[in-house]
Amino acid sequence: MNADESSLGRCPKCGEDMSKAWILVEYEKDDGTEGVWSECPACENVVAPE
Repeated sequence: MNADESSLGRCPKCGEDMSKAWILVEYEKDDGTEGVWSECPACENVVAPE
């Protein structure tokens, strides 16, 4: 597995790279896509990674 496979994106508050290890909630949006809420390991906010 490479780093990209475990990456969720970046924290919209501080810009830190976030990995799947920090996922708190996964859900399906009304449009059928997957949404995720995670805790940022750097700023400790709960965010939707970008």
